Amino acid sequence: MSVRCFWSSTARSFTRSSPAAPGLLCWRLLGPSSVTRRNMSSERQMDHLEKTSSNYRHNALYPAQVCGIMDESETVKRVRVAVHPDFSFKAGQWVDFFIPGVETVGGFSMCSSPGLLQREGVVELAVKYTKHPPAHWIHTMCAVGSRVAMRVGGDFFFHPSPSDPSVDLLLLAGGVGINPLYSILLHTAGLLHLNQASGGRDYKIGSAHLCYSAKNTQELLFKSAIIEACREFPDKLSCDLHVTQQSTDVDSHLQPFINRGRITEEELRAHVDPQRTLCFLCGPRPMIEALSKTLMDFGLPKDRILFEKWW
Repeated sequence: MSVRCFWSSTARSFTRSSPAAPGLLCWRLLGPSSVTRRNMSSERQMDHLEKTSSNYRHNALYPAQVCGIMDESETVKRVRVAVHPDFSFKAGQWVDFFIPGVETVGGFSMCSSPGLLQREGVVELAVKYTKHPPAHWIHTMCAVGSRVAMRVGGDFFFHPSPSDPSVDLLLLAGGVGINPLYSILLHTAGLLHLNQASGGRDYKIGSAHLCYSAKNTQELLFKSAIIEACREFPDKLSCDLHVTQQSTDVDSHLQPFINRGRITEEELRAHVDPQRTLCFLCGPRPMIEALSKTLMDFGLPKDRILFEKWW
């Protein structure tokens, strides 16, 4: 099947749920409110579209097809999605995830880099199991060949231009909050590769330090790739991986990177320079609130602490 035929047939599978004309390769939407939903109880929790109604999002809704799915951990599935040639995103952004036959629209941060999209035409999502309909569908019904649609959104991203001054990134992740930060780390590594190829003439890249906390090493997503990136660029990339409920011995190859317990103030202080540090935070709300306060106590300006308010 040709690429054009694939995207045309994918588009037709969304014709009934899309407000645009059939056969188009993408649709133009006005925003979250343009998606029809049934009357909702005021007592239930807000859904993704409501929580992100004030966030930037693209107007285009693109057809896509699942081309790979694997277990990233016991509770998280990693999904690879082939996307329309015009689809683009910035490291750290998320997608509105539309599933045929599922009324609820999902919201998932991309865990892959823009570089992977450019090279292979795919993006990746890592989705934790819950009973929320989109996540439940990914864990119980999604398969290679499943057709979906996605729209990019989010004000939380790292997208430097060659003329921008260098900054030192501090990436703080809890649980599946690693997804957008892993995308940012991969993007930073990709820019470092570009600099190597050009002799340092492209981007002014500072350092990036990742502090990542999860329940145990099994739930530390992407740990091997994170360690590999840090070993490839030891002068630029570093990480501290934390486990809070580890009940077994830590594998020997992970031990140099593993800390038992939560991210500490001393650890943060060592990586905060109020003039150079730009912090991206993603995790449970109590974690975001506590770490944000600590960072501001260390003198980091509020506008240099970025996080997703809908997490």
